Amino acid sequence: MRLAIAVLATSLVASSSALAQVPAEVEACRLSGLAAIKERSPSLDQITLDMESLAVSKANTNVGDTPIKMVVMGDAYLQRDKTDKPNRFVCLVSDKGKVVLTFFTEQ
Repeated sequence: MRLAIAVLATSLVASSSALAQVPAEVEACRLSGLAAIKERSPSLDQITLDMESLAVSKANTNVGDTPIKMVVMGDAYLQRDKTDKPNRFVCLVSDKGKVVLTFFTEQ
C-alpha cells in the first residue's frame, strides 16, 4: 500500500512539474485565441490545447515591422459538441511577449 501511494505521489509531482514547464506565452496564445474566436462564436467558452501535439519554437523573424520571437503550433479543441475534431492552431508572439496573431483551421 505504501508503495502504491509513493508511486502515485511521484507521478503527481512529475505531472505538475511538466505542466510548470509550459511557457507563459502558450497560455497567452490560448487566451488570445479564445477571445478572437468568441467574437464569431459567443457561445464558445473553452479552448484546450493538446500539449502532446504542441510545438513551441523560438523564432528570429519579422511580420512587417513586428519582431516575432516565438511560434506556437499544435492541435486545439474548441468546445462545441461531443463530435469535436481538433483544429490546427498557430500563434505568433512578439519580442515583448505580446500575442500578434492566433489562427485556427479545421484539419
